Amino acid sequence: MKIINWFQIPALNIDRAVKFYGEVFKVSFHQMEHNMEKHAFFALDTIESERTGGEIVQSSRDKPAQDGVLIYLNVPDGIDVALSLVEKAGGKILMPKTSIGENGVIATILDTEGNRIGIHSM
Repeated sequence: MKIINWFQIPALNIDRAVKFYGEVFKVSFHQMEHNMEKHAFFALDTIESERTGGEIVQSSRDKPAQDGVLIYLNVPDGIDVALSLVEKAGGKILMPKTSIGENGVIATILDTEGNRIGIHSM
């Protein structure tokens, strides 16, 4: 069993956040409102037993942060392509591409909402 079940990325402006993640990670979203909160679910297009679900959420309960838990998202077109899109999409590169040996490369970015997010590529 995978240890990660679900993740939420807080947003101050869900439309801006969806645009950022869509451009950098080449993903689409299913959006809805529920209990006065706005949700944008990452499209799940992989085999169910191999995927981890997550969403961007605009809520009065959660606020973006640069410190705390750090999640790493895989980038479909490689880390160099993703990093070339981060600043164009309104984010910032915090840690440039860094080798982690046989496990690939990582970097950390700041999204448009103020969240520190890790990215990973083989």
